[in-house]
Amino acid sequence: MQTRPRRYHHGDLRAALLTRAEETLAEKGPGALSLRELARDLGVSHAAPSRHFKDKQALLDALALAGFERLLATLTASQDTAGESFADRLGALARTYVGFATANAELLDLMFAVKHDPEASEALVKASQSMGGLAAELITDAQRRGEVREGPLEAIAIPIFSTLNGFARLAVSVTLPSATLDRDLEHVIAHTLRGCAPDSPAPR
Repeated sequence: MQTRPRRYHHGDLRAALLTRAEETLAEKGPGALSLRELARDLGVSHAAPSRHFKDKQALLDALALAGFERLLATLTASQDTAGESFADRLGALARTYVGFATANAELLDLMFAVKHDPEASEALVKASQSMGGLAAELITDAQRRGEVREGPLEAIAIPIFSTLNGFARLAVSVTLPSATLDRDLEHVIAHTLRGCAPDSPAPR
């Protein structure tokens, strides 16, 4: 009996590989990723993925880059629909970031791991820094409007990101009860806003 030959049926194999790789990453972790296994899942020859990714590390780099690009697009969209005040914009940013982190825990871990690799591509480094650019714009604009205390950008941005990222990690690890997650995040946002508020004038 003649076996049915495999057919190359993907119009964009690179995109199909990345999609399936992200699914595998979420289901089984980075250790389960294999170009050969991805090829088998997609029904193409085991050599086909090499046309797009020379090895597993190249695949991981591409996954991380796509993750940062998607995160930035999501965060930017949150600002487009938020109110004009710093409280509204920071709240939208925080909810969106935590939402992305909890929905893409394995991908976020990969993104931050790969970006610190000394051999990370220029495109990946640039994409990882774009999130900081968005936060910087948010803070400096709020400082001009008198909504955020004066001071070096890093002194405000680093505590904000550390707080949000820490909360996201706790949420992902199920340390925080899911039933109160939204309420807990609102407390974190309120606490962060108080920390960013302009200094009160000294009493006379």
